[in-house]
Amino acid sequence: MATWDDVRRIALALPETTERGSYDNLPAWRVRDKAFVWDRPLRRGDREALGDAAPDGPVLGARVPDLGVKEALLADDPEVYFTTPHFDGYPAVLVRLDRIGVEELTELITEAWYARAPKRLAAAYRSEAR
Repeated sequence: MATWDDVRRIALALPETTERGSYDNLPAWRVRDKAFVWDRPLRRGDREALGDAAPDGPVLGARVPDLGVKEALLADDPEVYFTTPHFDGYPAVLVRLDRIGVEELTELITEAWYARAPKRLAAAYRSEAR
């Protein structure tokens, strides 16, 4: 299963990615100052909303292209992907980091990067990756 070291390695391998502390000084990875994945421990309100379903392990926040992708991920694998009311209407999912494989994590982080990267940078990287 994936670790924070995997997140860091995968994210920093993407063009123009930087790591910088977020609001709570937790790690967040950005492309041209737009966060695409971040450490997102659950807050009290999250735990209250989730009840017994609240995970105890590490939680990664990840931007997704749109709400349709978010709904698909949540429906496809609720053991890995979840959300809280805080993220209602926002194109991001929360990920139980200790339940996702490195290959799937790589795909998720790469897609999150594409969702936030400027179009020209994303197009250049896409053509390079082929």
